[in-house]
Amino acid sequence: MSGPPSPFAATAVERRQLSVQQLVRLLLACVTTLLLVPVLGILAVLVVEGGPGLTWSFLTEKPQRLGAAGGIWPALVGTVWLTATALLVALPLGVAAAIYLSEYARDNRLTRAINLAIVNLAGVPSIVHALFGVGAFVHFLRFGESILAAGCTLAVMTMPVVIVATRESLQAVPKAFRDACWSLGATRWQTIRHIVLPNSISGILTGVILVVSRAVGETAPIMFTGAVFLRLVPPESVFDRTMALSFHLYTVSTQVTDVPRHVPFSVALTLILVVLTMNSLSIWFRMRLRARKKW
Repeated sequence: MSGPPSPFAATAVERRQLSVQQLVRLLLACVTTLLLVPVLGILAVLVVEGGPGLTWSFLTEKPQRLGAAGGIWPALVGTVWLTATALLVALPLGVAAAIYLSEYARDNRLTRAINLAIVNLAGVPSIVHALFGVGAFVHFLRFGESILAAGCTLAVMTMPVVIVATRESLQAVPKAFRDACWSLGATRWQTIRHIVLPNSISGILTGVILVVSRAVGETAPIMFTGAVFLRLVPPESVFDRTMALSFHLYTVSTQVTDVPRHVPFSVALTLILVVLTMNSLSIWFRMRLRARKKW
């Protein structure tokens, strides 16, 4: 003869909710796995097709026969120049804008208009940014077709990512931290500088990772503002034109004849490795900073 049911036993409703939760978890796991399949497939193709051609001489020699032979050293160095220039422009301006919107701005029409402009700027096609860069930086500011003009164009294109990531990170800092500083007599800027920013730096680095990932692979903005079809030596200043891996990949794939099959794949694999290297450094630094948090 069975005893009375346990008061802690799951009811029929709870068992049904648990089953639904397990089903949803399984569905999300399947979707995540499906998202990884094309990424792994792309990497596999690049490694198989371009891996044999990715040699030390390919990375360090200058191009020959319009890029059909030789190496990619000028394009590799030029990509680093362009990405660094974009970061140096986008990061301080984006962080400053995020600090204003998060810590100083009131909820009024001006702030809402700025937020709307940021959202719209993030959705503008890259070719439109390229035309803006030609008009604003090449002609109006007279930078000419150069790394500086191309880097500023990339900075304008990626700045919304920095602003959004930084603002979310600033708002994630507990308000109690600010209240404690203000109660001790600290000014708003002192609180931001010594408390808010140090505790949100890991989120800012997330924006840096996204900026690097997008800036390295863009072709249209640099094609009209600073990239060159062929240059046998790396750039020496920001006022030089330069080759870039993304533009070089486009040219050897569509504009140059008699290119060995492995060359475009090797260039694409190098581009992926550059992105992964830069992102890995940012992620490593972000993890170290997160380990120091006390909350």
